[in-house]
Amino acid sequence: MVDEKELSDMALEAVEKAKRSGKLKKGVNEAIKSVEKGAAKLVVIAKDVNPAEIIMPFKPLCAEKNIPLVKVATKEELGAAAGLAVGTSAVAVVAEGDAKDVIKKIAEMSKE
Repeated sequence: MVDEKELSDMALEAVEKAKRSGKLKKGVNEAIKSVEKGAAKLVVIAKDVNPAEIIMPFKPLCAEKNIPLVKVATKEELGAAAGLAVGTSAVAVVAEGDAKDVIKKIAEMSKE
């Protein structure tokens, strides 16, 4: 059984590392585009998005493209990890940078 809190913490760590040394796409539209292109290595979405329909496309898209998808508690913590002064509903890591090992572990845990 995968510990959601641990997975969430790892995802936020990956976003922070990728922000410093890799490349992120922030926001629902940018994240969806990177998933559709197959460029995303990891997608992180917030659970507190309202209306929830905004983030619904991610689950089937990420499954189809075999991209790990992780949910975190709030838009604010996701925005902070991505280096934003405001919350964000979704972030896609498109260049891992130093987050490569963390993303690999998340992908392995997500398959369990």
